Amino acid sequence: MAPHATPGLLSPDEALRARALRVIPGGMWGHMNVARLRPGYPQFFRSARGCRLFDVAGTEYIDMMCGYGPIVLGYGDPDVEAAAAEQRSHGDLMTGPAECQVELAELVVETIPHADWVLFAKNGTDAMTACVTIARAGTRRRKVLVAKGSYHGAAPWCTPSLAGVTAEDRAHILHYDYNDVASLERAADEAGRDLAAVLVTAFRHDVRRHQELPTTVFAQAVRRICDMADAAMVLDDVRAGFRLHIGGSWEPYGVRPDLCGWSKAIANGHPLAAVTGNDRFRDAAQQVYVTGSFWCSAVPMAAAVATVNKLRATGAIATMETMGQRLREGLEQQARAHDLPLRQTGPVQMPMIMFDDDPDFLLGNRFVQEALWRGVYMHPWHNMFLSAAHQPADIDRVLEATDAALKQVAELSDRRQSAKEAQ
Repeated sequence: MAPHATPGLLSPDEALRARALRVIPGGMWGHMNVARLRPGYPQFFRSARGCRLFDVAGTEYIDMMCGYGPIVLGYGDPDVEAAAAEQRSHGDLMTGPAECQVELAELVVETIPHADWVLFAKNGTDAMTACVTIARAGTRRRKVLVAKGSYHGAAPWCTPSLAGVTAEDRAHILHYDYNDVASLERAADEAGRDLAAVLVTAFRHDVRRHQELPTTVFAQAVRRICDMADAAMVLDDVRAGFRLHIGGSWEPYGVRPDLCGWSKAIANGHPLAAVTGNDRFRDAAQQVYVTGSFWCSAVPMAAAVATVNKLRATGAIATMETMGQRLREGLEQQARAHDLPLRQTGPVQMPMIMFDDDPDFLLGNRFVQEALWRGVYMHPWHNMFLSAAHQPADIDRVLEATDAALKQVAELSDRRQSAKEAQ
């Protein structure tokens, strides 16, 4: 029985799911459909504040997903919301953009070292599709290299689902293995003189697998191959942007892209995306036709100005890194105490927590389900996110829940091992 359910009656969440199922295909779409997760996960929420979520039954959770990434300063950040409210009082969606669009563009170009210009859109798919279109317009070529398993959006050229997708949609996409220079070189050789762009994520954050940071050798190879082929290097910073480095996730590697896609954290939950680029692709960005009825909405841009300024002024990224390290070290100690093969990968600000020898995610699902019942919202096979609102007391509360959850996982692991030995 779902939490808060009364025998013979539907819980508030169950009632909403039943209503949604009648009018929404499958009841929910995409990555936020919790039907893919273990029982107990709420589908619908009533409110959020800081790093806390409240479902429609009023249950409180420490949120380790941050809306799947957009919440970087915390839900309802007062400075961001004040800026959004001020702009809303003057106008949001108008026949043309507001002054804050220029202010935001100036701020982005000032903040991001590789950026000579910026275009705004609404989501990561918009941004990455625009990057590919601009790269092809600027090079007058067709082939685009994409790492196997990398997610770049939900358009036909890149969606992980093949339903409704034709071979023609992907006719000029070639694949390589992330962090494998030889594989990248082979794909570039196959593209030959028709190579328009190499796409690369900030780190390997494919679902259902351990995360992988780029090696410096690989990052430099991407830049070198693009330079030799006169192709565009495109960094997909949609997921990681503004969590790892204020100037772009590959700044620590000394590698700067020609084009970069941004979204998620740029406006702390307000719908906005961006494409940044260097002057080499400025003319191409003017030539292509990209637009949307809501792309010049002013409130998200005012929110983004406040978000970026606060990220710059407060050391929010360092806070997320410190809290992420606190979580990682605590989990390592707990895993040793419970003798469990727990592996943590990816940047500490965007943790992936999985178990070795757990191909069916039996242990991983049990772990997050036990944590959920103790008031911590985690994910078994998608990277998680910390925000600047996560403070030491919150991380300690998470660790209380994970310690109890790992105890249950250890018992399940012992039972599974005994069953194997009995066979």
